Amino acid sequence: MSDKNKKHHIVIIGGGPGGYEAALAGVQLGAQVTLIERNGVGGSAVLTDVVPSKGLIATAEAANAVRHAAELGIRFKSEGKSVHPEVDIDLGAINERLLAIAREQSADMQAELTSQGVQFIHGSGRLDGNHHVIATHQNGKEERIEAKTIIVAVGAHPRTLPTAKPDGERILTWLDLYSLTEVPEHMIVVGSGVTGAEFASAFAGLGSQVTLISSRDTVLPSEDKDAAALIERVFRRQGMQVLNKSRAESVVNTGTGVEVTLGDGTTITGSHALIAVGAIPNTEGLALVEAGVELTDSGHIKVNKVARTSRANVYAVGDCTDFLPLASVSAMQGRTAVFHTLGDVAAPTQLRNVAANVFTQPEIASVGWQQSAIEEGLVNGSIHKIMLEVNPRAKISGIEDGFIKLFASTGGTVIGGVVVGPKASELIYPIAIAVENRLTVDEVAKTFAVYPSLSGSITEAARALHIPNV
Repeated sequence: MSDKNKKHHIVIIGGGPGGYEAALAGVQLGAQVTLIERNGVGGSAVLTDVVPSKGLIATAEAANAVRHAAELGIRFKSEGKSVHPEVDIDLGAINERLLAIAREQSADMQAELTSQGVQFIHGSGRLDGNHHVIATHQNGKEERIEAKTIIVAVGAHPRTLPTAKPDGERILTWLDLYSLTEVPEHMIVVGSGVTGAEFASAFAGLGSQVTLISSRDTVLPSEDKDAAALIERVFRRQGMQVLNKSRAESVVNTGTGVEVTLGDGTTITGSHALIAVGAIPNTEGLALVEAGVELTDSGHIKVNKVARTSRANVYAVGDCTDFLPLASVSAMQGRTAVFHTLGDVAAPTQLRNVAANVFTQPEIASVGWQQSAIEEGLVNGSIHKIMLEVNPRAKISGIEDGFIKLFASTGGTVIGGVVVGPKASELIYPIAIAVENRLTVDEVAKTFAVYPSLSGSITEAARALHIPNV
């Protein structure tokens, strides 16, 4: 603990992953830290977004595993006779469990902050210049707090459409999903980015009929093209209706369902509609512009690679910034901001080294340079792809869909990779380590992988990219 930081007061507005990690880093380095959060520690990531949504997805995966158990030779019996399992989903009980997990996680995080000496204010905050924060407590009382450093970590909320206003009953955002007590008969998902694709996959797994409306040529247009194509094939094989190059012009609650009108005049009817068309930063009402903090046209806070804004002592992290909107990135930004303001070693966040995951079934994970950059000549490199269907562990487990793709520079350094398959979010980690530490394909290849294992295909791809020294 540094004595020179004892009088350095850091005020953090927002207690999501970025604010939480910033607070812990601040007290670790000896600063006085005040955290202001209006909903609960963990923010939307823990309470209404990442934790419950990934829990819902995991539940859908479990339901699918039961449905397909017979393919592995597992039979279910009733009164001594073999029967085909009919999975019964109690969505009310599932959502109750997920929200309880979220509340427990939030409480654990708040307890950790309190034990470390962080002062917690349950309320909201706004800037008063760039050295003071006005904290509004839950009871309405206002408090003006002086701060040497201010960190804004207020997150974002679902973007909606003027012609598709959520009502919490049939027209929904992702915030409304955990109030459902029954599995929707027919869920129409508007938007095929990460959020739309993840929930389309989840509700299909839970047993809903699903229609996915994509304004682009394919689902997940920002992902690796092979990965996006594979996911779309899986979606269609599961019976999902995928409408590419389609745009929802309006969504109407008919009382007994929803009616979605497309740009070409076509109408689609379903029981519910999920609007998944992006997010809006929660920067309104924070007096940022008045304090000299520069925003983008979309309202995001402009930050550099150490999370600093246009004001030297004001930092911003997470989904409210113009950086990559991932919980892991927000947490890293939070730590980096504190290290920077307190004079510790603050390595600039390199977005190309960030591992990201799409929690569809199967999952898509990626890190580093991507194939499109190699094909377009932005970087020189080689590509090797191995389908999981030839992997012995995949065969044992009944995994049919997926691949591992590795990218190497002309000198043999690992510069990126893509994994599509179950738990791709775990399998991408060794590739991320290789990218972060500039390991060569030979160094990866000579690292022992368990046999049989899915990770064995990573070493196999690395061996295939070996450059002979002859």
